[in-house]
Amino acid sequence: MSDLDALKTEKQALIDKMHAMQQRFIAYEHEHGVGGKDYWGTGGGPLAGYPQEYMAMANRVVDLAHQIVGSSRI
Repeated sequence: MSDLDALKTEKQALIDKMHAMQQRFIAYEHEHGVGGKDYWGTGGGPLAGYPQEYMAMANRVVDLAHQIVGSSRI
């Protein structure tokens, strides 16, 4: 597997994981509702760390996309 293929594989794996996270979040939200305190709170529970983890993956996907096409975010 080439370096480019490895980047594409990593990007797709992250996108798949983000999609699964979104599906779990939507299901939880429909069943329980989600307020700002639940979403951004640092306490335990099923949403603990969700926004931070999702944002980290989203940023990595953007970085990978730039690497793949040879561009830069800046």
